[in-house]
Amino acid sequence: MHPPSPAAAAAAMDFSQNSLFGYMEDLQELTIIERPVRRSLKTPEEIERLTVDEDLSDIERAVYLLSAGQDIQGTSVIANLPFLMRQNPAETLRRVLPKVREALHVAGVEMQLTAAVSFLTILQDESVSVHTYAHSFLQVILLHLEHRDAGVSNAWLETLLSVIEVLPKDTLRHEILNPLVSKAQLSQTVQSRLVSCKILGKLTNKFDALAIKREILPLVKSLCQDVEYEVRSCMCRQLENIAQGIGTELTKSVVLPELIELSRDEGSSVRLAAFETLVNLLNIFDTDDRSQTILPVVKSFCEKSFKADESILISLSFHLGKLCHGLYGIFTPDQHLRFLEFYKKLCTLGLQQENGHNENQIPPQILEQEKKYISVRKNCAYNFPAMIVFVDPKNFHMELYSTFFCLCHDPEVPVRYTIAICFYEVSKLLNSGVYLIHKELITLLQDESLEVLDALIDHLPEILELMSTGGESSVQENKLSSLPDLVPALTAAEQRAAASLKWRTHEKLLQKYACLPQVISSDQIYYRFLQRMFTIMMTNNVLPVQKAASRTLCIFLRYNRKQEQRHEVIQKLIEQLGQGKSYWNRLRFLDTCEFIIEIFSKSFFCKYFFLPAIELTHDPVANVRMKLCYLLPKVKSTLKIPADKHLLQQLEMCVRKLLCQEKDKDVLAIVKRTVLELDRMEMSMDAEQLEKEKQQNDGRPMSDKTFEKKRRDSKTPTSLPKNIPISVPGSSSATPSTSKEIKKSKLIRSQSFNNQAFHAKYGNLDKCTTSKSSTAAYTPSVSGLSKTSMISLTDDSFRMRNTNSAPSSFSSNTSLPSTSRGTGNSVDPKSSGSKDTQPRKATLKSRKSNP
Repeated sequence: MHPPSPAAAAAAMDFSQNSLFGYMEDLQELTIIERPVRRSLKTPEEIERLTVDEDLSDIERAVYLLSAGQDIQGTSVIANLPFLMRQNPAETLRRVLPKVREALHVAGVEMQLTAAVSFLTILQDESVSVHTYAHSFLQVILLHLEHRDAGVSNAWLETLLSVIEVLPKDTLRHEILNPLVSKAQLSQTVQSRLVSCKILGKLTNKFDALAIKREILPLVKSLCQDVEYEVRSCMCRQLENIAQGIGTELTKSVVLPELIELSRDEGSSVRLAAFETLVNLLNIFDTDDRSQTILPVVKSFCEKSFKADESILISLSFHLGKLCHGLYGIFTPDQHLRFLEFYKKLCTLGLQQENGHNENQIPPQILEQEKKYISVRKNCAYNFPAMIVFVDPKNFHMELYSTFFCLCHDPEVPVRYTIAICFYEVSKLLNSGVYLIHKELITLLQDESLEVLDALIDHLPEILELMSTGGESSVQENKLSSLPDLVPALTAAEQRAAASLKWRTHEKLLQKYACLPQVISSDQIYYRFLQRMFTIMMTNNVLPVQKAASRTLCIFLRYNRKQEQRHEVIQKLIEQLGQGKSYWNRLRFLDTCEFIIEIFSKSFFCKYFFLPAIELTHDPVANVRMKLCYLLPKVKSTLKIPADKHLLQQLEMCVRKLLCQEKDKDVLAIVKRTVLELDRMEMSMDAEQLEKEKQQNDGRPMSDKTFEKKRRDSKTPTSLPKNIPISVPGSSSATPSTSKEIKKSKLIRSQSFNNQAFHAKYGNLDKCTTSKSSTAAYTPSVSGLSKTSMISLTDDSFRMRNTNSAPSSFSSNTSLPSTSRGTGNSVDPKSSGSKDTQPRKATLKSRKSNP
């Protein structure tokens, strides 16, 4: 090739500079030497003309811009018209709307489109009444329906069709229907007659059958016989709406003859419109009409379709399922076979041609034809479930299996994608014969396109369940032993999704794998999937994928009944995640704990994961401690009193340590909110265990009535203040002193809790890291996070003495759980009482003396 001449180079540079930088000062003097480019697009005079007084109101500014502004400013005002109508409808209609009408007479395409959208928005906002809207806006809409630009005309037509829905009949008749008589005449433009067709289709839903027959149907017949095929096709597509408005009798006597005549039209688009309308109206006609009138038309249409344009085949293949369903029962055996063979032929259309050619060497018309063939096969895949019903599922293997095989192995992704979407419906229809398509399931799972895989896994659990039970609804232990290739296909599909950039597909696949315990053995899951879930949790960089793997792993663990395997998985979770070196792994451990609380029993979590979880209060990374704080309410909800008293003590100790030692302000703020939430929580009570302990401590049995009363009381422990002495049968709980003690204990707890723990100006919390006395003073308020642990419902430690003692004193045989040690053993009642009550009183006195 020869280098370009200097003149050509200059011309090319001229073009690129102009397209990139806009207007230049002097294109004639442009040379190779770079010249300054005009950067400012507006001169001072232009800026002065575009400047508007800031003191003007919205209405005044809109009027000014529509009168003296530029087009872009007028378009902005019209776009803002719905806001003005909401703000001041009266002034907008009086002053702004007349200016809008004037501007639209000479407006360009952009302003016209903006006005059509704004008028529709005003209607939808209901800023004014329907009567006011019709009076102010309807004539403007009708005026611009026949705009020379097709896009503008369609925009105004869409607005008008929405307006027709709300207008009263009188307005519709006088303002729209009556003018249509002249607008639909042959003397009008084609655009005017096309608009009339669509308006007539909309008006039929607004009038009764008699009015439609007298005023609308004559116009419909006239437009169906229009000289222009575009008008005939448009009117034909509106016959469906008209048929629904006039009823069955008029449809059979008026609409059906017009459709039959249009189905023989010389224009292919008219015939196609008539065919599609007939298919959509099949449910209206009776059996005689279908067999004697419609079936011959459909048969002729199908026979001629291969000789016609490929667009006919696309429409026919799309409607074929609905057509076979609507005509089911009236086919003769021969006709039934013909339609089935016709469908099979469409399923392989275009596949008989030679493959392996270079696309660059194929003429464009051939490529376009191949794209249409792909659309036909895609539509056939979409209609495959309907065709199973057509042939009866019992005949699937003989009649349609080979076609299904071809669709699943089609060389084009859109076809395989569509059949993957339909796979679940096919499985349901086959029922006990679902085993026939096992191999096709494996084929689609191994498909090279992730789009196909993504479509298939939407209903993967249901598909696998059908295949594992053989389509029967009864619960069986029949695992998929007859499908040995399933597990390799599932693992390969996951690895293929993991290697791609489509992490949402990977996430969805992992979520669907939670169904595997229902269809394959626990050993297969343990050896083929569990370790893979661990790997994803520890190495994948996408958080939703990691969480999906974590939840699926928990479900695998839930259904694994082998204790050795269970313990190994639990140990790995604790050691590799909970105690992992990476803080990211420790965060995922907390996610796993949340899933375990959701999926497993409370006792399981408490036995294996409670202590490893709260141990992360010592984590060096603030994000881990923060996430743990959010999880603490769920952690506490797993505890059951009195069996888990020692775990509750551990929880209280960890929270107290966070309150006193936490240095990160964000974590500390969350800790304070968490403590409040923990304090409001109710604890699960084991009523039977409580009574057993009481009987053992008291040395006497309890009556059934007393047991039921205690069970009811144990269900609502948090409704009582902490230090209210709880009476038991035989104690003197009705004395006046008891009432005073209750009131006093409520006051003490309220003041101590509010002023010490969570008041904005508490002083002990700020000093708790340096002062042991401050920590001791704060201890009672921290114990508020476990109301049940401080109430005598846990054991007999809170039984009121028979003597009139102080409200917060305990009987000599009480045993209060310690909240300052991480052990499950009871501590000395005296020391326990001194730690819990004396500092609280001292602090209260101190605060009273220092208001």
